[in-house]
Amino acid sequence: MKPQILIITHSQENECVDNVSAALASEGAEVVRVDTDRYPTEIALTTSYSNAIQNNYLETQAGRFDLSNISACWYRRFRVGKNIPGDMDPQLRAPSVEESRRSFLGVLNSLDAFLLDPYYNVKRASTKQLQLKVAASLGIKIPKTCITNKKEEVRKFYTQCPQGIITKMQSAFAVYHEGIENVVFTNLLDELALEELDGLEYCPMTFQEAIPKALELRVTIVGNQIYSAAIDSQKSEIAKVDWRKDGVGMADDWVDYPLPVDLQNKLLRLMDYFELNYGAIDLILHPDGSFYFLEINPSGEFMWLEQTPGYRISEHLANLLLGRCFRRNG
Repeated sequence: MKPQILIITHSQENECVDNVSAALASEGAEVVRVDTDRYPTEIALTTSYSNAIQNNYLETQAGRFDLSNISACWYRRFRVGKNIPGDMDPQLRAPSVEESRRSFLGVLNSLDAFLLDPYYNVKRASTKQLQLKVAASLGIKIPKTCITNKKEEVRKFYTQCPQGIITKMQSAFAVYHEGIENVVFTNLLDELALEELDGLEYCPMTFQEAIPKALELRVTIVGNQIYSAAIDSQKSEIAKVDWRKDGVGMADDWVDYPLPVDLQNKLLRLMDYFELNYGAIDLILHPDGSFYFLEINPSGEFMWLEQTPGYRISEHLANLLLGRCFRRNG
C-alpha cells in the first residue's frame, strides 16, 4: 500500500507544494492535498467515535479519504473559513469560522501521524518575543528591539540606536489601493517619521536598531540539514533595508554560504527548543564578521533557493515526511 501524505495548504499556494508533491510521488507516495480555504464550503470533514475508536473522513474534489491511513502530514498554510460568505450576518459568520477552525484543528491535532510540524509548535515558534529571548539565551546576537504601541517608547528607543531604527510588522500582510497590492515591508524610520506615528495606539509595531549589512542570509533547516544562502542586498538601492523589495530582480544573486560550526549548532538547538523540523531563519552578517538573528519562520518560503543556488529542499522535505531522514520528535 502506498504511503499517504496529507498536505495542509490553501488554493493560492505557490509552487513549493507542487514541488514537494512531485518529489513524494516520485518515491511512490500518494499525496492528499487540503486547500483549507475551501473548508467548510467545498470540503467535508467528519469525525465519529464508535467503540471508543476515532474515525476521520475527508471529502474533497479528489475523493473521500480515511485519514487513519495518513502516515505523515505537512502543515503548510491555514485559511479555514475564508470562503464563508462575507455578507453573512456577523453574529453567525464569526462563530461559523471559529467552529470550522476548531473542528479542523481537532482532526489535525489528533492524527496518528508524523506532523511537520505540529500546529501548536508552529504557533509558539512564531512568537517574535520568544524567538529573540531564546536566540539570545543560546548566545546568538540579536538587534536591540522595541515592540510597542506607545509613541514615547519609540522616541526613547530611537535615542538608543545611533545607526537609526527600522520598523516592521510581526504579521505578513498587504494593503490594497485601487486594486493594486502593496506588501508591507521593513522600512527605515527617520526623525521626521518619529513625529508621525499616528495609528500606533491601534496597532503595535516592532522597532529594531538598523544593523549594518555585509550580507543577508536565509538559513533553511530541514530536520538537521542546514541550507545557508546569502545575498549582498546592498548592491541594490531599493533592497538595502529589505531585500524582498527587489526579491525578483536579485533572485539569481543568492549564493551558498556555509555558516561557522558554532553558529550551526546554536541554530539546531533553537530548532530543538521549538521542536521544529522545518524553519526559515533570517540573519544579518555584520561587516565585523558577527551574525545577528532576526527571526525564524516555521512556514517560511524556500522555492527561490531551489533555483539559485540550487538547493534540493523539496526532496529533503519529501524524505523527511516519508521517515527516511532525521526527524526531531517523530
